[in-house]
Amino acid sequence: MTHFAVVAPALYSHFNTLMVLARELVTRGHRVTFIHRPDAAAYVKDARVGFHAIGAATHPAGSLPAMLARVANPGSPLGLRRVILDMAASTEMLCRELPAALKALQVDCVLADQMEAAGGMVAESIGMPFISIACALPVNREPGIPLPVMPFVYEDSERAFKIVEGSTRVYDWMMGPHHRAIAAQAERLGLAPRSMLHECLSPLAQIAQIVPGFDFPRRELPAHFHHVGPLHAANVAPALSPDELAPFLPPASSTRPFIYASLGTLVSDRYPLFKRIAKACKQLDADLLIAHCGGVNDAQVRSLEAIGSTRVHAYVPQLAVLERADAIVSHAGANTIMEAVAARTPILALPIAFDHPGGAARVEYSGVGLRASPRMSSVADLTRKLRRLLAEPDFAARMAPLSDAIRVAGGAPRAADIIETALHLPTAVASHG
Repeated sequence: MTHFAVVAPALYSHFNTLMVLARELVTRGHRVTFIHRPDAAAYVKDARVGFHAIGAATHPAGSLPAMLARVANPGSPLGLRRVILDMAASTEMLCRELPAALKALQVDCVLADQMEAAGGMVAESIGMPFISIACALPVNREPGIPLPVMPFVYEDSERAFKIVEGSTRVYDWMMGPHHRAIAAQAERLGLAPRSMLHECLSPLAQIAQIVPGFDFPRRELPAHFHHVGPLHAANVAPALSPDELAPFLPPASSTRPFIYASLGTLVSDRYPLFKRIAKACKQLDADLLIAHCGGVNDAQVRSLEAIGSTRVHAYVPQLAVLERADAIVSHAGANTIMEAVAARTPILALPIAFDHPGGAARVEYSGVGLRASPRMSSVADLTRKLRRLLAEPDFAARMAPLSDAIRVAGGAPRAADIIETALHLPTAVASHG
């Protein structure tokens, strides 16, 4: 048995994704423990998976909601700087306290989310193997490839390369506090100089949730970089009965298009945007299901349900819903996009923050959907783009090869195979290729 520690940002979407991989490893006889600030324990809901709290002095219980609120709505440039400072403080805390925790827990290997540098840096500093996992879009950099935070579609031209280069410089300047934190901790841990996330990746294996056909053209990924598709594969989703699915789906007698709308778990406090989406679906005479993940209150739910044929739930069985939906309106988070592509459900991407602009750009580049501004698009704009997704067969046709690629990419089982192979452990299941 190998004991794995998972180190990731204290965000539900990242923990939830990595929990799928953790469960796969547990079924193979391994032990998995998530390590982070005390509040993050609420994200670990499987008794077979452990959680170890650190950082209570600087990140005490009860402090996470305020941090998440700043992340979801940074507002002004000053607010964005506070979010970056939060990231830096989290990395500093983890770098300080992980070494003792890994030793006390007798951990053998770290599974390090690409978005948190501390996992890889601490593991490297104590000579422990680590594997990098890209829950979001990969942070691996290449000349001419827009960063995940950038809204640009890839273009093989000198002009486009210069735009990407200039935008990268601006991004790196904005991320200065985080880069300085990484540099300071690397020096303290006795590591070679580094200051950016892409400089903290595993030399053993790097695993990404996307498939190559969805990303921009890559030429410099290392040989140990693996595309496994979404870890939340259909074969790990619980099978639901018709009665269990009924609250989330239109009546069987409905002949209207069925549209699903979700803005993810972190930026779903967007009632005005949900309202515009509902009005657009009413214009289309479509059935709409909204998953708000706690982002709207009861009065707002009632208001939304009064618009056309709209159903509203906090959480829904997303994989099952996507199998039935004719289109999805999404924030363009990596998990939702890949699950939509797997289900061959065309996407209207409304990028809000983080790597959403990069996700939306890749939706457009691969031809599996359209994108629109979540702030500026009117009801008419949303109606027009949704009508295209519903009427034009090319979107679904372009999804077919990507969906096929996801089906054979392997998901969590292949990710576990890769991890076991990298560590020279016996693999529990046949390789997925």
